[in-house]
Amino acid sequence: MSLWGQLNLLDPASVIQSEMLLFHDHAMMIILGIFILVAVVGLSLLKSTFSSRRVHEAQTLEIIWTVLPALLLVTLALPSLRLLYLVDEQPLNSRNTLKVVGHQWYWSYEMPYLGNKMYDSYMIPTAELSMGDYRLLEVDKRVMLPTSVDTSIVTTAADVIHSWAMPSLGVKMDSVPGRLNMMNVHPLTSGVYYGQCSEICGANHAYMPIVVECLPPAHL
Repeated sequence: MSLWGQLNLLDPASVIQSEMLLFHDHAMMIILGIFILVAVVGLSLLKSTFSSRRVHEAQTLEIIWTVLPALLLVTLALPSLRLLYLVDEQPLNSRNTLKVVGHQWYWSYEMPYLGNKMYDSYMIPTAELSMGDYRLLEVDKRVMLPTSVDTSIVTTAADVIHSWAMPSLGVKMDSVPGRLNMMNVHPLTSGVYYGQCSEICGANHAYMPIVVECLPPAHL
């Protein structure tokens, strides 16, 4: 099992998700360093026997504990802004488009790059699962996406707000009635990836999973 699997995080299958995991590691290292510093200072103060009735100035220390947090915030802000830009970027040469429509409680897909194919995707009931299938995650019709090719995903909803979320691809978009949201995905590896609606959309919110199967363009 990979490192991310041991940490209950999915392996990245796209450039965006890879960048998100790198930023996650970057932020966690900074947070860990701050925690260790505060813990060491706190323990040293608890063990210290020094005391004074006078108020002493320490301008150098005050400058350090003002400037250092500001620099740490900058080191977090710059990669975060870069990642936000990458998430919203839409390549000009994107030839494929996947339209996603959320319903209560299933997904509809339109794929112009596969002969304008249209179909509904429903969750497979537990009683009809085959050996090795995942409960509450398998669907009767999967989304087919080409690897190493940019695909623009356009999503909306027919009734209430849904959210088309695919963690391995770094995608989480709200499906809002009367509005189109767009995001680009670039799958790196072939495989089957699972997601779910991430917006509380009603009684059967937990029963509208998403399954994306990525294959080389020649196999679609």
